Amino acid sequence: MAPFGNLLTAMITPFTATGEVDYEQTWRMSRFLVDNGSEGLVVTGTTGESPTLTSQEKVALYRTVVEAVGDKAFVLAGTGTYDTAESVELTRRAAEVGCNGVMAVTPYYSRPPQQGLIGHFTAVAEASDLPLLLYNIPGRTGRRIEIDTLARLAEHQRIVAVKDAVGDLAFTTNTRLAIDEQFAIYSGDDINTLPMMAVGAIGVVSVAAHLAGRQIKSMVEAALNGDLTTARRLHLALAPLAGALFLEPNPMPVKAAMNALWEPVGNPRSPLVPASDETVQKIKEALGAVQQL
Repeated sequence: MAPFGNLLTAMITPFTATGEVDYEQTWRMSRFLVDNGSEGLVVTGTTGESPTLTSQEKVALYRTVVEAVGDKAFVLAGTGTYDTAESVELTRRAAEVGCNGVMAVTPYYSRPPQQGLIGHFTAVAEASDLPLLLYNIPGRTGRRIEIDTLARLAEHQRIVAVKDAVGDLAFTTNTRLAIDEQFAIYSGDDINTLPMMAVGAIGVVSVAAHLAGRQIKSMVEAALNGDLTTARRLHLALAPLAGALFLEPNPMPVKAAMNALWEPVGNPRSPLVPASDETVQKIKEALGAVQQL
């Protein structure tokens, strides 16, 4: 089961030279990503700099991406915050503007207990009729959604998938063992996509797809078709790019790379800063090898 397709891109948020959200460039980039292999777009997630966006900006971004690609791809709104009430309201607004689903990250900073996570995610799931993608990334949030909790949440008819950025293949394996395969697992890290697909993931929510969408799509399709030789060749070729994109805090490297290699998308909002020239050069070198495939 792939409720949102097999390749989703965690979109950056373009800004103007003066720091405002660039909705025109968001529209253009949405079309570009879908034209280059993305079956779904996640808007205002971590890569989209959600902590620095106002609620009004987030809803306007949802609307912009729906208008750009809503008839061509799944549009998922990143509505999760550390505040359940705010997450619920954003989810309602995402449904109103036509999104196909929502992604909710584990509440960060407050580090709620597992029972608190169940209550939070259930409230988000019940805020609309949209399917929900959980986002499990303890390295950023300080709290992991444990497997027993995932199994409880998967019983909800609208909680259909998890973006697994735990970084532990045994955890992914045990998640797959514990929960029916109708509950989808997506890799949350480009470097782990193929290993995770080997134990039951069905695709990836990708950062690298901003730059190498077609190659990542080919790798995912090869893995789904059981062509391990092709999938492994592509995985190994893509690995240096995946590494280079995380030499500095995400999304600093990918924004700098898009500025250099695509079109202007602005700098990250403070407290993030532009990536170094050295990082951009390493991305260019890694991407050059990928583009020869």
